[in-house]
Amino acid sequence: MTTPVVLFTADSRDFDGYTWHCAPTTYLEAVLAVSGGMPLILSAFGPRLDLDAVLDRVDGVVATGSKSNVHPSHYGVAATEAMGPYDEVRDATSLPLIRRTIERGIPLLCICRGLQELNVALGGTLASDAQDLPDRMDHRHPDVADMDGKFAIRHGVTIAAGGCLGRIVDPEIQVNSLHRQAVARLSDRLAVEATAPDGTIEAVSVKGAAGFTLGVQWHPEYWATTDGPSKAILQAFGAAISAAAAKR
Repeated sequence: MTTPVVLFTADSRDFDGYTWHCAPTTYLEAVLAVSGGMPLILSAFGPRLDLDAVLDRVDGVVATGSKSNVHPSHYGVAATEAMGPYDEVRDATSLPLIRRTIERGIPLLCICRGLQELNVALGGTLASDAQDLPDRMDHRHPDVADMDGKFAIRHGVTIAAGGCLGRIVDPEIQVNSLHRQAVARLSDRLAVEATAPDGTIEAVSVKGAAGFTLGVQWHPEYWATTDGPSKAILQAFGAAISAAAAKR
């Protein structure tokens, strides 16, 4: 049986005099260990890349989370320094990659920033500081140095009945949502799959998508081997990429 190949978006990071194209290990490890996919990182060279040439060779795509935010110019808002940090090199790659992945029916899993990219790529907008909106919870991570504490599972979400996510997990689950930005105006092409108690959209899917397409605002990759709902999401993505690999 062919091992599915999964493409990951890359952040652009400056370190020790070099610009690095990189992705966090937790995402790669979750797909390797739980989804059964072989992880590959796509360099963030924007329009210089032939996306179809890459997508011809893969069975799934993961848009990862990141500290950076989607640049507001992509959804018609003037940028300020406070709305950053930004990674415009990533934006130039990930937004068209997401659109083309959906068009081709390739399985797509979008996590945290990835969900925000998905919404923007399809015409939606973002709130840059959701915690400042009326009656909203503070979804940002706790101010702790310990990574397990930072990614602790700490609030519930309600899953929409009959949707993509509803076929994977229970109607009510606990998640490790830690984000500052959130969906403001939802793209007309997206359906809400989960909401937080304060109404924040926590998961979406693409209406009428030809392939598995799910975006979650929380981080199933972090507890993929130990938390039931997190594992179920990665396993569902694994089933989708395995089916895609069998057809390729």
